[in-house]
Amino acid sequence: MIRIKSEKIILKDRLFDGYVYLDDGKIAAVTTDERPANETYKFPGKYLSPGFIDIHTHGGGGYAFADSNAEDVIKGCDFHLRHGTTTIVPTISASSFCAMQKSLENIHEAKKSGKSLAHILGAHLEGPYLSPKQCGAQCLNHITKPNRREYASLVENFGRSITRWTYAPEHDQGGEFCAFLTSHGIQVSAGHTDAKYEDIKVAIENGCSSVTHLYSCMSTVTRDHGFRSLGVIESAYLRDEFYVEMIADGKHLPPELIRMIVKIKGTDKVALVTDSLAVAGSEITAGTMCGTDFIVEDGVAKLPDRSAFAGSIATADVLVRTLTKDCGFRFPESVKMLTAVQAEMLKLNSGEIKTGKDADLIVFDEDVKVSDVFVNGNKVI
Repeated sequence: MIRIKSEKIILKDRLFDGYVYLDDGKIAAVTTDERPANETYKFPGKYLSPGFIDIHTHGGGGYAFADSNAEDVIKGCDFHLRHGTTTIVPTISASSFCAMQKSLENIHEAKKSGKSLAHILGAHLEGPYLSPKQCGAQCLNHITKPNRREYASLVENFGRSITRWTYAPEHDQGGEFCAFLTSHGIQVSAGHTDAKYEDIKVAIENGCSSVTHLYSCMSTVTRDHGFRSLGVIESAYLRDEFYVEMIADGKHLPPELIRMIVKIKGTDKVALVTDSLAVAGSEITAGTMCGTDFIVEDGVAKLPDRSAFAGSIATADVLVRTLTKDCGFRFPESVKMLTAVQAEMLKLNSGEIKTGKDADLIVFDEDVKVSDVFVNGNKVI
């Protein structure tokens, strides 16, 4: 039995002063009672938080999750662990079918090896079935419409290592692709899409449950001879059941837009993501990701012509820091959008300091600088 004492235990809705007991990889109790324990940790003045869950990240610490071997995938995941991410979903951008399959194989191998200190849930495939009009930093040459032979092959061979898949609903005839993924337990998200509300309705009916990086590379209201149609942004607001990803790095979205998103969707439906590139946490200032060149300046990755962002260089701690320091949110609601929401989306037994939940915990100070990490009840940092 492990006993942890903190005056700032971050629960789902408030701070709590007391003890958290860990036993056999689970949270055994959250209480004000001091009980017998084999080992005790005290963190005066620091916050005890659920471990962060990042469901959209392309790499970090100089290690990419695509076009890399399993060892580099593990190193990238462990880099993010040091910034509080105890559960991670490595993301693969659109590339050739063979390249995406190879990247998926490497993530599968990294997950199966058990060598990463963090939990590797499985891959997030961001493409290749996206909209050419909303490709953003995705490589246009690799964007296609859904190909059943391809996606069925990937799911058949690596289904347990595919956690999420982002696609453009307007190119999915009758919702066939979305329904196929949902039937195999894969969480489906609409992104890099020019869809209208009718497309989103079909997507939802077939199991699509979220929107990838809200406001980035997606449609808004359009008008045809005076008649207006909702885009993906408005559809996400209209449909209460839809989760939305939010890149809260302080660059992709200004504080007032972040506050507006949370005001409309509520803290139960906003999932903070880093969308970080491999250069996050490194000194690299330029590079190529899945065939797309980028530069790093002003604290964000951009296309070389500076016409659009190409991804972030944030880590999960940056997201909480942005929400608390720049947007005025409290720690409980900020952390919830990086833990409990993702756990609910992916049906995980984690993301909350509560009896019976997985014992993945982190400790940080007022500036969200992570000092200690527990995974499965074991102190790994």
